[in-house]
Order: sequence, then structure tokens, then C-alpha cells
Amino acid sequence: MNRMVRRLLLAFATFVILLAPRCVVDADEGDESQQPRDEILSAVVGYIVEQSEIEVMGYSQVYQKLELIVASGPLRGEVIVVEQGMHPVGGQGPYKVGDRVYVTKSQDMDGSPVYDIAGYARSGKLLWMFLLFVGLVVLIGRKSGTGSLLGMVLSFVVIFAVILPGISKGRDPVAVALLGGGLAMPIGFYLAHGLNRKTTVALAGSFMSLILTGVVSVAFVRAVRLTGFASDEAGFLQAMRPGEIDIVGLLLAGMVISVIGVLDDVTVAQAGIVAQLRDANPSFDWRQLYLRAMQVGQDHIASMVNTLVLVYAGAALPLLLLLTDRSLPLAYVLSHEVVTEEIVRILVTSIGLVAAVPMTTFLASLVMVRRRGTRSSRPQQLL
Repeated sequence: MNRMVRRLLLAFATFVILLAPRCVVDADEGDESQQPRDEILSAVVGYIVEQSEIEVMGYSQVYQKLELIVASGPLRGEVIVVEQGMHPVGGQGPYKVGDRVYVTKSQDMDGSPVYDIAGYARSGKLLWMFLLFVGLVVLIGRKSGTGSLLGMVLSFVVIFAVILPGISKGRDPVAVALLGGGLAMPIGFYLAHGLNRKTTVALAGSFMSLILTGVVSVAFVRAVRLTGFASDEAGFLQAMRPGEIDIVGLLLAGMVISVIGVLDDVTVAQAGIVAQLRDANPSFDWRQLYLRAMQVGQDHIASMVNTLVLVYAGAALPLLLLLTDRSLPLAYVLSHEVVTEEIVRILVTSIGLVAAVPMTTFLASLVMVRRRGTRSSRPQQLL
């Protein structure tokens, strides 16, 4: 491994070490903020006692009285009766015999148990979908696909073992996200693409882009004065744990984490293009490599930015339809925090991706030229 690659790895390790003290969660810290929660039970619809059409707040919906067979917990095997459809909540039911559901068990003012259907139990079907995904990745991706799956699993471990506990304990969300990204990226990169110069250069380019994304996200969020409360979840979190978590920082951390998943494709592709150009044209210097690789990188930028816009638009389609259905000025709609937050998220992620292309291409051009120069400077052995 040449000297430049070693320096890149050293800089990366130094960054992680410097961030770690700000993000480490003490093992002995108690979680005193946790409030007693309702008990969650899984159940199966055994019998429909009653079903009819009722009117709730001017809208017609299905009312059901169901007998549910509890399938988990100390009440397993018992039959409970639950009524659903009396509140103006759409998207639930009507349920059929055999449907698997989740039920919340709470208590009323008299201490008597109260049961409510929380929704369908979807984990079983999700498992089959996930297994289909895994099978396709392994079948088509072979060794690289298997490595990427392992990297995905370990990235989830980093999220649930480092990022979420760190933020939950009141640590700086942006620092925690950067540390988590610094841990997850090398795991995913090396497992998917192998331990080599190309992957290391791609990792360095991603690392630099990640830092830039963090800086840009802070600047943009402050410029438009986002509060982080555009989502209902942020409001619930603040109500449950007032003052414990920086909601704006949480928004920034989400932007940083979201860019990690798409950096791999851009940076590894650019580093690979430079390596192939150098192998095909050993006479190229770093400037020629950079200019040729950037011609491909520009196409990559165009396709990725368009993809991001469509992905975010698809995710926010109900909201966009709701806002555009009114006769409101466009400037007012764009200034709505929910819309502004998504626009900022798209811009921050796109800037991180766009910047990753020239940075990674530049690093790869220098590294590949030095590698070839080092090899060519050695005396050739005679056979």
C-alpha cells in the first residue's frame, strides 16, 4: 500500500478518534426518561361478532366487534373482545378471520384493561420480501453481493449500537452521525469491494464528502431557520423527552446519514474508472486521468441528482398533492416548513454527491499515477 493511501487511512482514523469522546454513551447511565408503555400483544382474529357501517364525523366507515385470540405474552391463548372503527382513523380494517394483528393493552381510570388494535402484523410478509431481496443480491452479485449484505447488517448494528443510543443520551446528533458514518463506511466499503487501493480512495472521497455534507447541512438549516418539527415524530419525541434531544441537530444528523448510503455508488465507480483508464493508458498523467474520468462523472452526477429528486418527490407525494390542491401562492407553499425541509434535504444530499465526484476522481488520479510510477521505477527482473 503506497504512502498516500496510508496517510488517508491515518486521517480517517484520527477523525474517528477525535469524535469518539463526544459520542460515547456511558454504559452505566440509566434511562430514567423512559415512561411506562402500553403492553403490546400479538393476536389472531378468531371471530367477527358484529360488523356494520357507521358514520363518524360525517364520514361512513366500517365498525367491527372482534374476538381476538392472543398469541403472545402471559395472556397467550385467551380470547379478548375488541371494538374498532369508532374513531376517525383511516387505513385500518376491516379485518377478516385469520388476520394477524398487534393489540395494545392499557388501563382505564378504574384500572380495568383496555385493548385496542394497533394494526396488522406485517413482519412475517416483510421477512419473505427481505429473503427475496437477499436471494437476488447473492444470485446476481455473488461474492460482492454477499459482502454488501454483510456490510448492510453491520451498518444496522452501528446505527442501533452507536448512533441511536448516542442521540438518545443527549449527545451532539451531528457528531454522533459523523462518527457512525465513519464506522459504517469502511465496513460496508471493504466488505463489498475488497481491501484495495480503489476502495480506500473511494472511502477517502466519501469521507471528505461526508464532512462537507455536515457543514452544508448546518449552513442551510440555519439559513432557512428550520426547527426540525416538520414531522409529527419530532413533536412526539419532544413531548415525551422535553429538552433532552436537540431536534434541529436530529434533523441535521438525518441529512448526514442519508447521504452515506448513496456515496458508495458514486465514489467506487469514479475510483474504478480512473484505475481502468490508467491500466488502458499507462502514459496518462494525473491531469489526463482526471479530465477523462470526469467526463463519465458528469453523466453520473446528472443521473444521480435526478434520481434523488424523484425519490424524495415520490416519498412526499401525498404532502405535495395536499399543498398543490389549494389555491396558494407558490412562494408560500415553498416556505412551508415541511416542504422547505425536504427541499433542503434534497439540496444537501445532492451537493454531497456532486462534490464527491471531483474529490474522489482527484484522489484516485494521484494515487493511481504514483502506484504506476513506483512500479515502473523498479528494475525489471530477467526471466
